Amino acid sequence: MNDILCSTENGVMTLTINRPDKKNSLTLAMYKALADHLEQAQADAEVRVVVLQGHPQIFSAGNDIADFLSLSGSVQDSPITRFLRTVATFPKPLVAAVSGAAVGIGTTMLLHCDLVYASDTALFSLPFVDLGLCPEAASSLLLPQRLGHQRASAALLLGEPLSAQAALDAGLVNAVVPTEEVTALAQAQAQKLAAKPLGAVLETKRLIKEGQQQAVLTHMGAEEAVFGRLLREPAAREAFTAFLEKRRPDFRGL
Repeated sequence: MNDILCSTENGVMTLTINRPDKKNSLTLAMYKALADHLEQAQADAEVRVVVLQGHPQIFSAGNDIADFLSLSGSVQDSPITRFLRTVATFPKPLVAAVSGAAVGIGTTMLLHCDLVYASDTALFSLPFVDLGLCPEAASSLLLPQRLGHQRASAALLLGEPLSAQAALDAGLVNAVVPTEEVTALAQAQAQKLAAKPLGAVLETKRLIKEGQQQAVLTHMGAEEAVFGRLLREPAAREAFTAFLEKRRPDFRGL
């Protein structure tokens, strides 16, 4: 089975996370495939918009923990960081369709999408601290801006999830619709964008992001450095081991 599906029609490339038996958890190979497809889309004049979507029951459970533990070298040089930086700097419109759980990177990648449509089953959670880690993808910069300090702290420090309605109220998503409608809505909006003059679309997106683009990339770099350090510390190893052993982690003394 291909874990990342790619199709292009009428100027819209659709990337589908296709690993439902593993809750659409993402492996290093899947991150590489996503980044490869996005770079292809950026270079292909025929692709005007990209849609990111998951399974109707789950968008993504985040990293595949067992695969994540096989990461060698620095976080900065990993396929995960390559994917996130590609998403953050992608010049063409990015549209996301989200159903079910969007955990960790399943939520942080959405902060860099231009339009996000959620089903009424969507649930956004950021359990980085619970894994002994810190936020990624400049989410520690972008979430306080969008949610306010207190709600961002509840999401990032306590790991409290956001419902689809809460995400809509906070402006993290554009609309909430029934599960059976979310993919069609995202595709319809993507087709609207694809029909517009590409030069005007690209320049408008650039101008929207230009004021904060460098700050986002700088903040991502700071997060990556801390993430890489925390990943090697005992708390993260205890969290990952507990997850694989299906038990509660014991952070006493950590």
